[in-house]
Amino acid sequence: MKTILITGASSGIGKTTAKYFQQKGWNVIATMRSPHKEEELTQLDNVLVTRLDVTDTTSIDAAVAEGLNRFGTIDVLLNNAGYGAYGPLELFPMDKIRRQFDTNVIGLLAVTKAVLPHMRAQKSGTIVNISSIGGQMTFPLGTLYHGTKFAVEGLSESLHYELEPFGVKVKIVEPGMIATDFGGRSFDFVNDESVEEYQGTVQKLMAAWAGENTLQASEPVVVSEIIWNAVTDGTDTLRYRAGEDAVQLLDNRKALDDATFIGGIKAQFGLLEEQTS
Repeated sequence: MKTILITGASSGIGKTTAKYFQQKGWNVIATMRSPHKEEELTQLDNVLVTRLDVTDTTSIDAAVAEGLNRFGTIDVLLNNAGYGAYGPLELFPMDKIRRQFDTNVIGLLAVTKAVLPHMRAQKSGTIVNISSIGGQMTFPLGTLYHGTKFAVEGLSESLHYELEPFGVKVKIVEPGMIATDFGGRSFDFVNDESVEEYQGTVQKLMAAWAGENTLQASEPVVVSEIIWNAVTDGTDTLRYRAGEDAVQLLDNRKALDDATFIGGIKAQFGLLEEQTS
């Protein structure tokens, strides 16, 4: 029986994927910062719920050791933990800037480092890194979030070269808009209304997100299905898109030049009007 370790398994994509793989007959190491609050996953067979904070290397090492002690192997690592920091860069305090990169990038690298010795020894394994359409394209006020997801894309692609010789695969999953709590507890928005120069962009963005022009969000299980496919398809495919909007937007990004694509994003968020007013 194979085993998957999932970070950020307390909600959204992580929790749905934990249940999905468990139903497929896998062992699941479902990690999260507050495992004592988890009630559903703890009731499932072959699921270990344990603490892992990607910014705390001691907790990472302990979770990996506990998972190996319980199940004997880790065949797949799903680096899912992360959140989105949005807002004008100038207004972000440095501690929040560091927290965004510590969680989405440094934490991902730390968990990967902790699992790699085991995968290298067994000469097999798959590392699945959750990126985003935001790792290939950007939205306004997402300087920090998109910076981390572009980093995930680059580090994953490069890591592929060094792990392939001993049988470990790297996969990147790029979800579009997903119906999770990303806009709630997984969202850190910073603004200062007294800095007037940014408020036009902030207001347009908020109106667009709240209105009917936002793309239809997919359910988290859509991403779980893509992750399952990435893990089990037996191919060397590097990137997987999750959600119809992801396919559409990333196809457009590839087909269009920068000015045309960025102009389309500005139009979607009403920023062309802001720019010319």
